[in-house]
Amino acid sequence: MVNINEVTSAPGPDLLTPDNCAVLFVDHQPQMFFGTGSGDRTAIINSTLGLAKAARVFDVPVVLSTVAAESFSGPILRGLAEIFPEQKIIDRTTMNAWEDTAFVDAVKATGRSKLVIAGLWTEVCVVLPTLSALAQGYEVYVVTDASGGVSPEAHEHAVQRMVQAGAAPVTWVQVLLELQRDWAREETYVPVTEVVKEHGGAYGLGLVYAQAFIGGHAAG
Repeated sequence: MVNINEVTSAPGPDLLTPDNCAVLFVDHQPQMFFGTGSGDRTAIINSTLGLAKAARVFDVPVVLSTVAAESFSGPILRGLAEIFPEQKIIDRTTMNAWEDTAFVDAVKATGRSKLVIAGLWTEVCVVLPTLSALAQGYEVYVVTDASGGVSPEAHEHAVQRMVQAGAAPVTWVQVLLELQRDWAREETYVPVTEVVKEHGGAYGLGLVYAQAFIGGHAAG
């Protein structure tokens, strides 16, 4: 029940901020993309790079991980490596990244309690670490459009399973704008709008149009 006397103009504790979350990219690799059939793979790549650039704009710590990169799945998505050129990529043998000590140590090193995760495939390499992290007390946000499964059913059922366990489904644009939250934050205003224009599809085109006719402070 609402106590009107205690209502303030303050953000809720469930919101993502640059200081409370880390972003985990799991197995965005060629072989995994080859087997993805839940949605357009080019769109998934676009969403993944948009999410990565959102993390970079707000200096959110990231963890990059691959599985069997040398023997089966191939190197991490080139764009991810280019966005984070200094970032160590953790290669694993385990399908569940949370069973890899180096991966978990990297997550712990971020010091963050909210984990934003995206990866391939949703029904294996996303759902397994998500359920494992939830069981250990983390809050997990699954970026569904930067993830993909072998079929629409596999992706959707995995998302449902994670939601039932307590994870929150989000999209990459949602993460970007939740981190920004106020267009008066000038230090990130231009970088955010540049990410939107590059990866935001029709929204990005609309922003280009608005800025062309309204001026440099058009947003939303």
